[in-house]
Amino acid sequence: MRRGTTAAVAAAAIVTSVLGTGPAAADVTEPVVQEVLAANVAAHGTDHALDWDTATETAIDLAGGTAVVTGGGATAQGGTVTIAAPGTYRVRGTLTDGALVVASPDEGTVRIVLDGAEITSTTTAPLQVSEADDVVVVLQDGTTNALTDAATYTYPAGEDEPNAALFSTADLTIAGGGSLTVRGNANDAIASKDGLVVAGGDLTVVAADDGVRGKDYLVVTGGTLDVTAGGDGLKSDDDAPEKGFVHLAGGAARIVSGDDGITAASDVVVSGGHLDVTSGGGVAGAGDGAKGVVGDVAVVIGGGTSSVDAYDDALHSDGTITVASGSATLATLGDGADAAERLVVSGGALSVTRSHEGLEAKVVEISGGLVGVTATDDAVNASDPASPDAVGAVPGVTVTISGGRILLDSATGDGLDSNGTAAMSGGLVVVNGPTEFINSAVDVNGDFQITGGTVAGVSSGGLVGTPAASSPQTWVSLSSEQPAGVLLHVLAADGTVVTSFRTSKPTGNVVVSHPSLVVGAQYRLAVGGSADGPTLGGYHETPGDATAASVVATATAGRAGGWGGGTWPPR
Repeated sequence: MRRGTTAAVAAAAIVTSVLGTGPAAADVTEPVVQEVLAANVAAHGTDHALDWDTATETAIDLAGGTAVVTGGGATAQGGTVTIAAPGTYRVRGTLTDGALVVASPDEGTVRIVLDGAEITSTTTAPLQVSEADDVVVVLQDGTTNALTDAATYTYPAGEDEPNAALFSTADLTIAGGGSLTVRGNANDAIASKDGLVVAGGDLTVVAADDGVRGKDYLVVTGGTLDVTAGGDGLKSDDDAPEKGFVHLAGGAARIVSGDDGITAASDVVVSGGHLDVTSGGGVAGAGDGAKGVVGDVAVVIGGGTSSVDAYDDALHSDGTITVASGSATLATLGDGADAAERLVVSGGALSVTRSHEGLEAKVVEISGGLVGVTATDDAVNASDPASPDAVGAVPGVTVTISGGRILLDSATGDGLDSNGTAAMSGGLVVVNGPTEFINSAVDVNGDFQITGGTVAGVSSGGLVGTPAASSPQTWVSLSSEQPAGVLLHVLAADGTVVTSFRTSKPTGNVVVSHPSLVVGAQYRLAVGGSADGPTLGGYHETPGDATAASVVATATAGRAGGWGGGTWPPR
């Protein structure tokens, strides 16, 4: 059974200019990152990777179809070099058809220093570890290195390994300041059957199937990864509860994949560095089912910067998604962030620039950060796949907002949609709602209770959703057909401007909940006048001047009329 997680989870993303610049990555590890990583095995240490005595090195000089070994621990026979003991081995030169094989049964590190080495094999993996305590591949500073495998491997009877150009059965670390190009023509490019840590180097990876795979875990703490893969880009697939995770803690990873950009049997955690994913050709592609980042248990954005362009969901989890820090930009033909159970934004900056549905889960919680969502259907959707056509409130389904600055833009669907309930106690929600007649800025099947914060939403005005009449903080719904580009003001009875909003599309209704509204009081909608200062979407954070505006509608706070100004669904 896969483990669960109690951590708040969501997708972090770079917010568009309309939201402003998101906060920088935290100087300390986010608690949710610590919590998720603590549920997994610790990655193997890498402090020893670049620490050795050069006087003890064994030299391996490659020359066409042969190699010469100077020192102990290794032997050469034709184009095959076998390392049989722990130690440090410096490899130089070109091997046109051969392999470097590590078969070291003793305890201790095998360190391979690639110092201008190029190894090609026409039958197998050019660098393969069949047995070792742990292996470090060091890319000598300033050098260029390459590993290229066969398009078809030749195996002894009954065997199917190695299956990657750089293959290891032991914990593998890649470090140093040089460059390495790995071409996996048959299957994967880099694969470890235990853990894999990329701590440095400039890696270019091209793979017929998966780019870089660490079975127990894959951790990136430094260096750069440029991955082009026919299958998944980065992958960890051990289904033990404490394994099968991918962690980007530093460095930079650019991934172009035919299938998922990053996929993990448990968690994907981004706590630092830079991530750039294009999967399935992105929004311009045709990669059916290709998702950006997939963590079966959890996806956590807790730092760094992320950019995902995916054909299918940009962020996806069968459990939870959390955005706690850092920033990310998501574009997809599927859902921006789709969690089966829980999706939480507690900080950072999240921008979904294109999506079918923006943020989707049974439970959606936003307590902080900057959130911007553009969707063709619902921008935020709390729903249960087991009850897709529910009319009444679905138990366990809710949207909770207690902070943050949230801008939702839905083309035809609802701006904020919950098939259950909704509650708001703080923050700012601005909705550029649908032009489709049957959808609304807010649509909550059950109660929508507000105790704090501000909501300002516009929609076509066909069927208008509102907070509950019993909401402690009241609201007003004002209907008037207006074109795009006009300035609207909601006025109190004494002429005080409560809110000012400039439309970006044709509008038939304005719904506002603000701490200053009084239940039962009359409010007016006026068109014209002026407004300056910062805006979130069309919402002016400083109310404008309605002296020269014309009143076009009047309504009572806490009450909704019928068609063209009522609630939907009926309550």
